[in-house]
Parts: sequence; structure tokens; C-alpha cells
Amino acid sequence: MRNSSLSKEDLLARDTYFMMLARAAARQAYKIGEVPVGAVIVQSDKVISYGFNQSISNRDPSAHAEIVAIRAASRVLSNYRIPNCELYVTLEPCLMCAGAMIHARITRVVFGAYNLKTGACGSVVNIFTHPQFNHHPSIDGGVLEEECSRQLSQFFVERRKHLCTLRIPRDTN
Repeated sequence: MRNSSLSKEDLLARDTYFMMLARAAARQAYKIGEVPVGAVIVQSDKVISYGFNQSISNRDPSAHAEIVAIRAASRVLSNYRIPNCELYVTLEPCLMCAGAMIHARITRVVFGAYNLKTGACGSVVNIFTHPQFNHHPSIDGGVLEEECSRQLSQFFVERRKHLCTLRIPRDTN
């Protein structure tokens, strides 16, 4: 949980450390051909779970990094609620993942890159501020934003190059 006694510099250093761990999880997704998004869940400054995208390999549209990490944290804590936990993720969560965070009672969400297409923490919508929900995690975005964005961009550049090499040239005769 966010420690209000930390200075801004100490909080940034702490957030940077845990985001680096989320980026390491994202590299695992990258290695298996998944969109490189990684997440870690922290309770009392201790990582209790991590996840990385596995939707393609598991043939499961819900196997986003955040959902994988939430499921693992729920098993660790033996509870479907995981209060007093922070979730660090390399890409702004989508609506599905943000909804799961609300249901799990995640206290704080820290993300790296903004998601201008499906971001549900402020880029497209901010589901956490909806007044009818009874839980509202705090949000901090843009931690290691450039590094997280670069990792995603590099993946898609390499993926497009690979797809181009698979195309059969047209017969010009």
C-alpha cells in the first residue's frame, strides 16, 4: 500500500523498482511471442505475484498480465479479495483488467505506458472514478513510460517484419 510517509523521491524510486520487475515479466511474454505486458502485485513492499500476457498461448482472451497476477495473488492470499495490494503493470489496464482490480480491491495501480486505444485508467475512460462503484483504487501512470512504450513498439515492429517475410511475393508475369 502507498506509504504516505515516503518522500516523492523515495516513492518514485520504489515505483521504479517495482516497474522494472513488471518489465522483466513483460520480457517473458515477449520471449513466447505474446504482446510484452507484465505485472507484479506488491503487498507491504513484497512481491506476492506476477503475471505476463498469455492470451495467445493459452487461447484465453482474459489471460492479460494483470488477470494472471491477480489470480496468482488470490491463491497466495487464499482470498478472492486482495486488499492492501498495489499492482504495477507496464501498460495502462483495459476495462476488463480495471474491473477485476475493482472486484479484487486492489488499493493502488501504477502503470508505465499509456494505452490510447483501450486504456481504462484515464486515456479512454477512467473506470476507477465511477461514482457507483464502492471501491476506487488510486492511479499513478507514466512510471518508466518511455521504456515500457519502447518495449511494446519494438515488439510490434519485429512482428510486422516477421509477417512481411512470410508473405509470398506476387507473380509479376
